[in-house]
This record gives sequence, structure tokens and C-alpha cells, in this order.
Amino acid sequence: MKIKIISRSGRIPAYETGGAAGFDIRALLEHDFVLPAGGRALVPTGLYFEIPEGFEAQVRARSGLAIRHGIGLVNGVGTVDSDYRGEICVPLINWGDRDFVIHDGDRIAQVVISRVEQVEFEEVEVLSDTRRGGGGFGHTGV
Repeated sequence: MKIKIISRSGRIPAYETGGAAGFDIRALLEHDFVLPAGGRALVPTGLYFEIPEGFEAQVRARSGLAIRHGIGLVNGVGTVDSDYRGEICVPLINWGDRDFVIHDGDRIAQVVISRVEQVEFEEVEVLSDTRRGGGGFGHTGV
């Protein structure tokens, strides 16, 4: 996958371990930024991806930030489409009860590259039957 970097660190994202599904991306900030409790912000990374057609980049929260500080993504999981060429920015939210300081170069999210398929839609009057049918949201008793 091609990548353009405008960050001062000039670091290409890397998988932290051999078995990692995602790679971390870092904040690109002129100054420390305070994300207040309950606040949201779009944090730049200085990264631009050229994602191959048939793939997407899924931007996800980092579990350590989530559990220790309540930091997550506003939209849960973000999708970066293969035809997007703009800067990768991360929509962070502070679900915690304390302000959170983000420093330049902090790892703020992780990215997983996944295959995607586009489907053709066929409008029908009736859908096929299944054992589950329309059951959802706790229909199995959990």
C-alpha cells in the first residue's frame, strides 16, 4: 500500500508485533491538545494512504486508551475508502471523566486493512426464510 507522510517524525506506521492485525497511527500536532471530558475532536495524523481497490482501511480505537482513559472514536469504527486521497484524521471522543492531553506523536488509533466487496442489489417482494427469521437484539436469550 502506498503512503504519503507529512508528519515531522517521518515514520511509516508499523505493526507492533508479528501477530498484530492493525498498525498504530500517531497524532500530528503543533502543540499539546487537551481533549476535555465529554469532548470530541478531529485529530490530524499527517498520513495519506493510497488504498488498493477492493480494500478499505478501518480506523479503530486503541484498547489501552479506551480502558485507561475512556478515549474512543466518535463513530465507533471509521472506514477509509480506496478512492480517498485526503489526510487521515481521527475523530476522537473522551468518554472519561477527566481531560486527556494528546501530544504530538502519540499513538491515537489503529488501522486494519480489510478486503471489501460491492454487491448488486436486486429488488424482490419476499426474502428467503431462515431459522432466525426477523429475530434480533437478544432473541437468543442473551
